[in-house]
Amino acid sequence: MRKALTIAGSDPSGGAGVQADLKTMSALGVYGMSVIVSVVAENTARVISVEDISPRVISDQIDAVFEDIFPDAVKVGMLSSEEVMRTVAAKLAEYRPQHIVIDPVMYAKNGAPLMQEDAIDALISLIVPVATVLTPNIPEAEKITGMKISTIDDMKKAGEKIVSMGAKAALVKGGHYIGDASDVLFDGSDFHIYTTKRINTKNTHGTGCTLSSAIASNLALGYPLPESIKRAKDYVTGAIEHALDIGKGNGPTNHFYALWRNLE
Repeated sequence: MRKALTIAGSDPSGGAGVQADLKTMSALGVYGMSVIVSVVAENTARVISVEDISPRVISDQIDAVFEDIFPDAVKVGMLSSEEVMRTVAAKLAEYRPQHIVIDPVMYAKNGAPLMQEDAIDALISLIVPVATVLTPNIPEAEKITGMKISTIDDMKKAGEKIVSMGAKAALVKGGHYIGDASDVLFDGSDFHIYTTKRINTKNTHGTGCTLSSAIASNLALGYPLPESIKRAKDYVTGAIEHALDIGKGNGPTNHFYALWRNLE
């Protein structure tokens, strides 16, 4: 069985973070493992508090996974501080997994910050260069590149700039910001544009986490990057179409929609 690891923060309400990643990996037939770097007290409506795990325990968790069950792909999500980034980057450099999907989580769905403002430079210098693919949304891509992104051409330029920073590839996610739900992949040589139908729902809590862990899962399964992204986009679109209207804010996507549909 193929194996994938998520390194990210937690979400006790189950829609985002490590919990969403493990659900996604399970839904796609991959054995999921996790390293929690921050405990986030959040739900569908708000983030209450964030507490980082100590660097020693983060390192020990990563060692525990890699020394026993070496993952075929790694997804990295929320890294709240420079200290956490340095710890994770050092361990990824030590073990050198084949595929590393970086989701540079900066804000929760409700806009609450999940990355310290002074950690952006560390993200660029330490984390971006280890990425097989970086998957920022428009606000995150603007923070990383320092440019305003308003069009598909801007998304392409941002992808090129991120690759020039050391990432092997960049997937700039348009989401609800630009036109249709279009994402732009620059793989270092070519552009690929992925467009899916827009779904009118507020229940999109954890979609970025779900997409990046779906990409990692498909890479672990052996698909090339452009196909991994296409399959991940199709999966997330289905999960949003069948989103769960629970909670008082932005409800979660339905990670197991295909399984539950088959059980009906």
